[in-house]
Amino acid sequence: MVSSGPPGPLRVHPANPRYFCDSTGKTIYLTGSHTWSNLQEFESESPFNYEAYLDFMSKHNHCFMRMWTWECGTGGEWLHGWSEDKLLVKPLPYRRTPSGRFNLKEFDDEFFDRLRRRVIAAGRRGIYVSIMLFQGWDVESKGRGISPFTQHPFNRNNNVNGVDGDPYGTGEGSLVHTVRIPEITFLQEAYVKKVVETVNDLDNVLYEISNESSNESVEWQYHMIRLIHGFEKTLGKQHPVGMTVPWSPGSPGDNNDLFRSPAEWVSPNTIAGNGYSYRYDPPPADGAKVVLLDTDHLWGIGGDASWVWKSFTRGYNPVFMDPYDSGYNAGGLTGLGLKNTGRIDPRWEPVRRAMGCTRTLAEKLNLAGLTPRPELAQTGYCLANPGAEYVVYVPREYPLTIWVDLSGARGSLRAEWLHPATGETVGEEKVEGGWRRVFTAPLMEDAVLILSV
Repeated sequence: MVSSGPPGPLRVHPANPRYFCDSTGKTIYLTGSHTWSNLQEFESESPFNYEAYLDFMSKHNHCFMRMWTWECGTGGEWLHGWSEDKLLVKPLPYRRTPSGRFNLKEFDDEFFDRLRRRVIAAGRRGIYVSIMLFQGWDVESKGRGISPFTQHPFNRNNNVNGVDGDPYGTGEGSLVHTVRIPEITFLQEAYVKKVVETVNDLDNVLYEISNESSNESVEWQYHMIRLIHGFEKTLGKQHPVGMTVPWSPGSPGDNNDLFRSPAEWVSPNTIAGNGYSYRYDPPPADGAKVVLLDTDHLWGIGGDASWVWKSFTRGYNPVFMDPYDSGYNAGGLTGLGLKNTGRIDPRWEPVRRAMGCTRTLAEKLNLAGLTPRPELAQTGYCLANPGAEYVVYVPREYPLTIWVDLSGARGSLRAEWLHPATGETVGEEKVEGGWRRVFTAPLMEDAVLILSV
């Protein structure tokens, strides 16, 4: 995956644009865990062990992560207080001078070398990496009562170049993620190009413009997407670029901004319209974009195994914001990657296992031929190529006996049940197509029915 030859970078599948494919035409279903400290180091008594994290992903059969980027030294420390004289996140893209301030005309090679090493290491495990370029939580307070912008390189007090990301003295850097300060946009463009140059030859790369920047960032994000598209045309390879939903306090972003963007992939918030919810009942994916349905933008921390299977059978690529070993507890985030406990929170194992099970199943299916067909199954959760393959999810709130419309099938099909948490198959029989048939799940909980010729 990291070589210059096949399978090559991902591209939107020409026959089924709900998914990506590689240069061989193989359909690539993306699913996996991501966590806050998988690129930069947070000051901690127990530094983040990246190789152990990759072991964890491989163990769970995950193939995708968002690689988190923090723009300033405070990172996520706002969740449990900060000390403004401490650098809590490193390395950062810009070189520090002996005075401690940043020189925005010089990049820090340590950041880019680490980025490349970690993307390559993930690629060796068959894991695709979306490189997050900017961080919305590092330029404004977002209602928290403190402003991380005091530590940002574009704060005029923190650089030797006279760059001022807060020209009106608001104490916030909200304008940094807009195109309203040309000097800053120019610096950001140089940084984005440096990232792209660093990893362009690697096949397992995707990009994400920013995590939850404000609603005013939309045109700026479009600009950066087009910048990457244009710049990569001058280089050896082109990679998918993503846009995740903006967020401002009290004003959720508009998912329509994602779907009309020039991005290849998107991650929406829960607002789906027409009675649907990406959190509880995702609408059938229409293929307008590859959708990486991310719990980060639906709950923050949340989701369950049922959500994974509902998302899968509605044509999405589900991914999980994983507390991993960050010290997350029911009262809130106590670490955000700063307090590495060395213990993986078992509460989220059902989500992790479910993602791995959907990937195992996806590898066995002709996924390129499957589309969401809720009308073909009583539960409404059905991927199907009528007459050839059907995958029906039966949530535990449904009765064990359900109908599936096989009127599009001629001849017999093989029917088997799959345990959605373990991937084990239970029972197998031959059934005749041509009409609506009734099936009874052999499991006393949720189950997955697979039908194939």
